[in-house]
Amino acid sequence: MEEVDEIKTRVIGIDVRETRTTYAIVDIKGEIIAQDHFHTSDYPDVSSYVTALTEKIVILVEENGGYETIRSVGISAPSANFLTGCIENAANLQWKGVVPLAAMLQDRLGLAVALANDAHITALGEKAFGSAHGMKDFVVVSISHGGLGSCIFTDGKPHLGVNGFAGEVGHTCVRPDGRECGCGRRGCLETYVSDKGLVKTVEELLAESNEPSLLGELDDINIRTVADCCDKGDRLAIEAYKRVGEMLGLGLANYASVINPEAIILTGDMTQAGKWLLKPMRASFDEHVFHNIRGKVRILVSILKEGERDVLGASALAWDVKEYSLFK
Repeated sequence: MEEVDEIKTRVIGIDVRETRTTYAIVDIKGEIIAQDHFHTSDYPDVSSYVTALTEKIVILVEENGGYETIRSVGISAPSANFLTGCIENAANLQWKGVVPLAAMLQDRLGLAVALANDAHITALGEKAFGSAHGMKDFVVVSISHGGLGSCIFTDGKPHLGVNGFAGEVGHTCVRPDGRECGCGRRGCLETYVSDKGLVKTVEELLAESNEPSLLGELDDINIRTVADCCDKGDRLAIEAYKRVGEMLGLGLANYASVINPEAIILTGDMTQAGKWLLKPMRASFDEHVFHNIRGKVRILVSILKEGERDVLGASALAWDVKEYSLFK
């Protein structure tokens, strides 16, 4: 009987964040076979980081089926460019300038590697496994990692733009001469609606007001602790989320007025605030969106788990890259 080539049924999905890198083996059905993580911040030198990442992936793979089962690798990272395979001038990573991460990892692993920004990856995960399943025209907006990213899908495909940076709504200016952004400019949307933006808003409210507030007693100001204060009826905490929600609603309304999507899907840590963020956001969105599409754009919160979405999205990217291996 004539032999036939075997189909490799597993890929590696990698999610690179400012503080933590998660890597996983994912099968052809989207099941996570095994995963692990380590601290990104332990490796200020990117070459040392790639060496460590390679070693950890090899160990995980050899403990779970072997190297010969792995087809390819997909990576999610901030400010990553799918068209070049590089992380380019990331505001929230310790590696500065242009980092050819896909090529570096491909050289070390001997497997095909694709790289895309975290918003692009999140959108792939949502389309394949989550809230955007079955949709062709939608926007995914991820509010976490200290910033805001987004990806536009039109006619079932990601719209990346000529240079690969379409969808950077987090770096649209909503307040001239406003807060300083990690990108070097001022007034960017993400400086008002990210987790760091929430902390800044709380600090401003505490400085403006002499009103007693539970916020002043917090050892750690974060999404959850401020929401807990809201649950207890704290007026300044509610006002903090109201301001963040109103700015987010304005930004999303401008976005929707240009794109006219079927849905905007929200992901990321900020969605943990629930109604305290989402109610003022929706009111602001309805106030500012173009009247002909008001009431016609669904705003959804992702149904995927935060710890799994981006490795699943990275795995979806891995299946799309042309297969390559030094070991054939």
